[in-house]
Amino acid sequence: MIRFSQTVIALFLSLAFLPATYAADPVHGLAMHGKPKYGADFKHFDYVNPDAPKGGTLRLGVVSNGYDSFNPFVLKGVGAAGLQTYAYDTLLKASADEPFTMYGLIAESLETPEDRSYVIFHIRPQARFSDGQPITAEDVAYSYQLLTEHGHPFFRNYYAEVSSVEVLDKLSVRFDFGDTSNHELPLILGQMPILPRHYWEKHDFESADLTIPVSSGPYTIGKYEPGRSVTYVRNKDYWADDLPVNVGYNNFDRIHYDYYSDDTVALEAFKAGNFDFRVESSAKNWATAYEGDALASGRISKEAIHHGRPAGMQGFAMNTRRFPFNNRKVRQALAYGFDFQWANTNLFYDQYSRTESYFENSELASTGLPTGDELALLEPYRDQLPPEVFTETYEPPSTAGDHTLRDNLRTAMKLLQEAGFEIRDGKMVETSSGKPLRFQILLWSQSFERVVLPFKQNLAKLGIDVEVRLVDTSQYIRRVRDFDFDMIVQTLGQSDSPGNEQRDYWYSGNADQAGSRNYMGVKDPVVDALVNKLIQATDRQSLVTRTRALDRVLLWGFYVIPQWYLDVDRVAYWNKLARPANTPKAGVDVSRWWIKP
Repeated sequence: MIRFSQTVIALFLSLAFLPATYAADPVHGLAMHGKPKYGADFKHFDYVNPDAPKGGTLRLGVVSNGYDSFNPFVLKGVGAAGLQTYAYDTLLKASADEPFTMYGLIAESLETPEDRSYVIFHIRPQARFSDGQPITAEDVAYSYQLLTEHGHPFFRNYYAEVSSVEVLDKLSVRFDFGDTSNHELPLILGQMPILPRHYWEKHDFESADLTIPVSSGPYTIGKYEPGRSVTYVRNKDYWADDLPVNVGYNNFDRIHYDYYSDDTVALEAFKAGNFDFRVESSAKNWATAYEGDALASGRISKEAIHHGRPAGMQGFAMNTRRFPFNNRKVRQALAYGFDFQWANTNLFYDQYSRTESYFENSELASTGLPTGDELALLEPYRDQLPPEVFTETYEPPSTAGDHTLRDNLRTAMKLLQEAGFEIRDGKMVETSSGKPLRFQILLWSQSFERVVLPFKQNLAKLGIDVEVRLVDTSQYIRRVRDFDFDMIVQTLGQSDSPGNEQRDYWYSGNADQAGSRNYMGVKDPVVDALVNKLIQATDRQSLVTRTRALDRVLLWGFYVIPQWYLDVDRVAYWNKLARPANTPKAGVDVSRWWIKP
């Protein structure tokens, strides 16, 4: 028998009842699920040109009514284009050829245990702000506090599960997550832009004006004309140029944005050589407008470059906070008035495919009927969900094959009657109140009127009055932030690894939070529960299963009328530009391009 002293026994007992801890070794990168693709000794990402020359000016055009702020992190004001992308660095940087893996940028390494209950970031000693001051752990903790307490509501929601922040030493900072099983938290904290404490302690973070701030990225703000143009200048003393995550990036000495109030004017300016690179969003322009000497001679190249990223959902988004969109049957009925097949043939030159999922163009999209693990996940909520979730495959209304618009409008009429509406004197009204079924579609782009007007005409056949309202970009942004609209055209982008941001899209608690992305005002306890389960997924397969279940419930809620998507990036560029040979799953990113010597 081995005898222990009372001291040893007491020490053993005290340790036995301490909360469980897990050893964590520093790592160079972290994957959401599985292991990072790139090892600790990687030199650069596979989709860049490590020998890309640096120099010259990249000229870009943005269609907007201008900007009035150099602070993109607050709700107030309209931030300048490109500001967050080029002027601010984050702790980690994501690769573009993995679902969700991040590697050290400002942080040279991180520590997180198997249960990911905390993360420690170790800051690179050479990391510097644009004014040459060192980036420290104090700056990281201060950035978290500033963004969550005074920044855009998105940050408060995104980092809601952080329970404490502790500066361990000058270059190490720890975030604890309390009682949560959200394995994404170390990664999304790695996305946090790092702001200088020594600057913002002396300036009003919420003022949102045109004072040029101290920043942390590869570019600083140079010349600008308020609301008309802005130029970013590459910081020749940028400390992180040679890091593996940056090799092949930041190849332009200057990046200049010109603002155009109209897309037609912008396109003509591009063809005239006033800017260098354009992502085309109009199918009509892509099919008919790219002509002239510059294209015929090859001075302008036009490419449709395939990508593998989720297309998300683009659609007519309905504000369920308002009549008549607070009625699910009405929302379902209105979808039968949109004729995608006609629009694709007559307006879009058959370039698009119909969107049938909030996670379109990915394995995350729901298909068929729920089975296996997905069915088991949904089964406890059967009594709270529409029966169609379990019995029907979701398909948006179509006029393909034997279906006609007339058939669809008959279906819409039947649904409206079931919803408590009827025709009186040629107008669709609520039977109980006599209130007419009318609403406004709010637009900021005139080019979209050709899509909306046929939809309006189809609904008029049902006695529904639709007003199409075109406003400038600034007014549009303000109204959408405040949910001051009936219907808008909205794109709900998605990543290949959905997580915390889903709360901003769907959570009941964000439905009335100005500035959130819960545009439709979704308030559904089942959706809330499924979002939480999605965030808590511990492996790729469970993430896929839970995302499909969420997708299915959202589709049968009829919050949007799905439109269309592309699995290519349509880009046009002047031949002064060159791009890497490999395009990753995430698609085109001009930050990896360069100017030919």
